[in-house]
Amino acid sequence: MKKNKNLKAFLGITLGLVAINIAGNYAFKRFDLTADHRYTLSETTKNILKKVKDPLFIDVYLEGDFPAEFRRLQTESKQLLEEFQSYNSNVNFIFVNPLEDEKNATQMAQQLFANGMKPISVTVNDKGKQSQEMVFPWAVATSGTKHAKIQLLKNVSAGSTEEKVSVSVQHLEYAVAEAIYKVSTEKSKKVAIIKGIGEPNDIYIADFLRSLRDSYYIAPFTLDSVAVNPQKTLKDLQEYDLAIITKPTKTFDENQIQVLDQFVMNGGKSIWMLDQVQADMDSLYNKTGEMLAYPKDYSLGEMLFKYGVRVNPDLVKDEMGSPIKLAVGQQGSETVYETFNWKFAPYAVIQSNHPMVKNIEGVKFDFANSIDVLNNNIKKTVLLASSPYASKVGTPSVVSLAKTVNDQVDPKTAKLSQPIPLAVLLEGSFTSVFKNRIVPFKSEGYLNEGKPTKMIVISDGDIAKNQLDQNKEPMELGYDKWTNTLYGNKEFLLNAVNYLLDDNGLINLRTKEVKLPLLNKEKVYANYDKIRIIVVVLPLIVLAVFGFIFTYLRKKKYTK
Repeated sequence: MKKNKNLKAFLGITLGLVAINIAGNYAFKRFDLTADHRYTLSETTKNILKKVKDPLFIDVYLEGDFPAEFRRLQTESKQLLEEFQSYNSNVNFIFVNPLEDEKNATQMAQQLFANGMKPISVTVNDKGKQSQEMVFPWAVATSGTKHAKIQLLKNVSAGSTEEKVSVSVQHLEYAVAEAIYKVSTEKSKKVAIIKGIGEPNDIYIADFLRSLRDSYYIAPFTLDSVAVNPQKTLKDLQEYDLAIITKPTKTFDENQIQVLDQFVMNGGKSIWMLDQVQADMDSLYNKTGEMLAYPKDYSLGEMLFKYGVRVNPDLVKDEMGSPIKLAVGQQGSETVYETFNWKFAPYAVIQSNHPMVKNIEGVKFDFANSIDVLNNNIKKTVLLASSPYASKVGTPSVVSLAKTVNDQVDPKTAKLSQPIPLAVLLEGSFTSVFKNRIVPFKSEGYLNEGKPTKMIVISDGDIAKNQLDQNKEPMELGYDKWTNTLYGNKEFLLNAVNYLLDDNGLINLRTKEVKLPLLNKEKVYANYDKIRIIVVVLPLIVLAVFGFIFTYLRKKKYTK
């Protein structure tokens, strides 16, 4: 009888488990019990995943035996990708070790590096022995013939590996969702690179243009045709979604200004990277080590003033500048270099929690001008600014290389001031600079009050400038080959374009907060003996007590 009951119970449990599994195939549900809901996908991400109709593959180069910090990044990446896959089965991923095959490891590493995936060195402990291993914290999303890189570990200067991982985990969803969007969606937005204004040669902004081309259609757009047919020039420009004006050195005439103004009035987005002072490092590298910095007017001041900002003809001198390497002498046949603080290259401080700049690396400026934020009906957000130890240098003035690098100021005694704005976001309905004025030419659909739009004004024309290597090939934007420092210029500018043209709100994923439960190492070291007792001794005591009670009860039961 008892045997039959056990059999029935066994069969009942088995049938119940089978029924639950069958039901699970039709009613699938995952529960996110984390406090910050890090594994709960945003609606933006879900909308992107819904559009993935063809198989999409993500190769993650984070397979291997890593230190604890990288294992955390490895685990977080895997769990997030599992969420993506559970929402859309077309998303497939695999973790691979690109250096597993020792014979082809060097070739594979060179190939990844050539594709812009730079490795980092980590310390690995193996049976008490330490060794340095090369790790590629990258992934690649592939759909058909399209590919998109995913940077899993963000570059954070002066940050520990734990801090870098913490920041990186916050941006995992954005990084992966952006890559999926790139490879699963056809490009639609068009970006005009304004030409005919004395702009830099394309080779000096090549990395920026190359990066834009991954997500948008880009094309040069010359304003020279304004002189012949301004109406057609305006009509052609309005076919674009965004206009980028980079370091003009020619004065804009009234017709050109009206074309740009009416492009804005009709809802066109724009990025203005402007210099109001003639000054550059090449002019300083002469026998005297001095140059005259003088103001230059390109006739855009009145239009920008009407929009709500003013770029001043001065230079921002910041005690928290960027490093510069200079030759200081000879040692035998070798030139000796030293690193100095270059105060006319402000290391811009993030002034906003805006998704465009949140947790990005500091941005390097060169001979930047100050920006005044004016009062009008336009919403303004200061994105980048100097440190509180900055001042304005009026022009014309002589800039001396030796005097600037040797001028030592103690930050503790330096006079604090309000950070000086260097990049400002403007959003709203702008008023035309030609309102209540005679327009240079008549145009169809002329507007005095514009449609809602956005623009970004940056007081440095060189912020998008990349350096050239020994072969005169463009290097990564933001990388300084002289000091081996990578700044956040590229990430900032790409975020700026993404924000201005982002209709699906993808850029807002950068604001997602993920708080990793990290150990407080100082408390661990201060209470090491107590923690060791709790972790090692206490479980043994609990186990011994449990064993004693279990043995006592068992003896009591069977001695009766």
